[in-house]
Amino acid sequence: MASKPRIKVPKKAAVGDIITIKSLISHKMESGQRKDKEGNVIPRKIINAFSCEFNGKPVFSCDLDPAISANPYFEFKALVSEAGTFKFSWTDDDGEVIEATKDIAVA
Repeated sequence: MASKPRIKVPKKAAVGDIITIKSLISHKMESGQRKDKEGNVIPRKIINAFSCEFNGKPVFSCDLDPAISANPYFEFKALVSEAGTFKFSWTDDDGEVIEATKDIAVA
């Protein structure tokens, strides 16, 4: 199970600014290739998809594979054309979706 994500989005920007967005979510990311003390395979449980939208429009998305490290961190840029809300979504192998939002104002 993942914990509450940490997200950094500037509180405000000017129209036309390109901003940097950072996100980190705590998750063990079990690859499904390790074995426990009894020799049984530990089932795979990873965050397999990440996406970010701004006012309902896609900004960034990716699919993740078992080779991704624990606690996935993403940093990407976005063009600010208006005030609005960024919506972030992480989906794991069990179908659990963790969502968070951050607002940005235009100056």
